[in-house]
Amino acid sequence: MVETSRYKVLVSDPVSEEGVSLLREIADVDERPGLSPQELVKIIGQYDALLVRSGTQVTADVISAGKRLKVIGRAGVGVDNIDVAKATEGGILVVNAPEGNTISAAEHAMALMLALARNIPRASASVRENLWQRNKFLGVELYKKKLGIIGLGRIGSEVAKRARSFGMQILAYDPYISTEQVEKLGVTTATLDEIYEQADFITLHVPKTSSTNHMLGKAELAKMKEGVRIINCARGGLIDEKSLYEAIIGGKVGGAALDVFEGEPPKDNPLLQLDKVIGTPHLGASTQEAQVNVAVQVAEQIAHVFRGEPVHMAVNAPVLPPEVMAEVGSFIPLMHTMGSFHMQVFNERVERIEVIYSGEIASYPVTPLTTALLIGFLRFILKSNVNFVNAPLLAEQRGIKVNEMSSKSAAFFHNLITVKVFTGKKSYTIAGTLFEGNDIRIVQIGEYRIEVIPSRYMLVSRYYDKPGIIGKVGTILGKNSINIGNMQVGRRKDKGEAIMVLQVDHPVSESLIKEIEESGGIITTRFVEL
Repeated sequence: MVETSRYKVLVSDPVSEEGVSLLREIADVDERPGLSPQELVKIIGQYDALLVRSGTQVTADVISAGKRLKVIGRAGVGVDNIDVAKATEGGILVVNAPEGNTISAAEHAMALMLALARNIPRASASVRENLWQRNKFLGVELYKKKLGIIGLGRIGSEVAKRARSFGMQILAYDPYISTEQVEKLGVTTATLDEIYEQADFITLHVPKTSSTNHMLGKAELAKMKEGVRIINCARGGLIDEKSLYEAIIGGKVGGAALDVFEGEPPKDNPLLQLDKVIGTPHLGASTQEAQVNVAVQVAEQIAHVFRGEPVHMAVNAPVLPPEVMAEVGSFIPLMHTMGSFHMQVFNERVERIEVIYSGEIASYPVTPLTTALLIGFLRFILKSNVNFVNAPLLAEQRGIKVNEMSSKSAAFFHNLITVKVFTGKKSYTIAGTLFEGNDIRIVQIGEYRIEVIPSRYMLVSRYYDKPGIIGKVGTILGKNSINIGNMQVGRRKDKGEAIMVLQVDHPVSESLIKEIEESGGIITTRFVEL
């Protein structure tokens, strides 16, 4: 084992003693909470590792001054307070603890669900006022009620397990989790509309992205079952709070329990004036156990770095060893691109992925390329850090099976990589290659042969192969000041259908996509951002 007693660790935010004790076994530890970035700059040069929570800002200046820094640990999930790009530039690992608060967050969601069902906060406040108003706080049982879980990742899955023990009937929406994993959890898959129409309780467990922002708005709330109760322990902004307020006042929504808000702390939020709303101050991870777990997990990762062992929770893990990069490194951007492109175009549940390597590439070690493909898939699905270390594990956790096949021959190409994704009885195919100069090309999308030059923003449309359709789409984009930089078309004459891929200069909004789809002759339209 490598001698590690020379290492020094600075802990600049309060963390559990268990995590600190673990670090003391392998290094000298200084605990100095409350340091400003300016103070950190003056002292960080003598430390090999920095352990923080959310209170410390690890700026570019701090990282530049950390001449000995090998690793920065975040005892928690988010790394917004760390300049990850600067750390990566300096070859410094950033590690976090994404799983340490899973149980605590799931239990808090259940606690809020029970509190909402039985009016516990109001009843407790009433007793404290020397009142005894049993009839006023008539509640409902969870038993045999339908629970809609939106997002069946780590926390959503734990909520499902606990809700089943209460005898609840569980409807789950997660388009990216396999049927096998759903069956293991004993839940029923459902569309969002089915959840809105049937669920007595709805709990949210998805990340906040452009597509999930205000995912529960006026239109969605209007579809819901009368008296539905809503729980949000995930992210503020998933619910349009103004629309939720109106739905509760109007009697459509029977109550809401919120641990997160659009603005935190929620100053003068009208929702908190309503008796049917329970609010807590972002307590999902606020348990003794969760604080211990995240501190210990990060301390373990720091110890792995010091010992030269593999790190499993790195936010910016090194891509691949130099010798592997020399052999297949040029194909890694292609694999990332194909994974992300596939998910954004087809956007279906992934149960099995089959990767076929044809041509010269079949003679090289291709497993790293398959992992790069998974990174492209999973970053879109999870909206969180995925790297070469954790991608295979994350795929396994979601029940995604991966098979590799090789063939020395590749018609028309020196190298061809074909990806088939299976979901139920359906399959979707995408294929790509590299041209001279390592230029990426997507040469097949579904049934269509095509030659796509990927760009940051693309619009992918399937349409009926008739005159005027392409011009109509171009006109709509032009009227909205969106320039088309390039275009490729693939056709299926036997079906009378075609596909066009437009490289555009700016993002295309959902409302504009809807306008294109309703313009006539368009089968589907997807916006892709790489």
